[in-house]
Amino acid sequence: MAKTKAPAGLGPAGRKLWQAITGEFELAEHELAQLEEAARTRDLLGRLRAELDASPVMLESSQGMRLHPAVAELRQQRLALARLLATLGVPG
Repeated sequence: MAKTKAPAGLGPAGRKLWQAITGEFELAEHELAQLEEAARTRDLLGRLRAELDASPVMLESSQGMRLHPAVAELRQQRLALARLLATLGVPG
């Protein structure tokens, strides 16, 4: 099965996801578009994780202590990635 070239601008995690899926499955054009979004989401998850790892989970604010905004965004992006992969029928 021929691999489809990864889109420009993907980071290491997104490229790895792209290669793993295109190495196993033949995808239609609309599925490649979904995979690209999944790969970019995977890269974003990595950047958010790095931001959170470099910062405290709880931040002081004028209203007192609050959860770092990256925590909620990580949760949302994980859900988005799971949905994108589910639409492609990729086993979890």
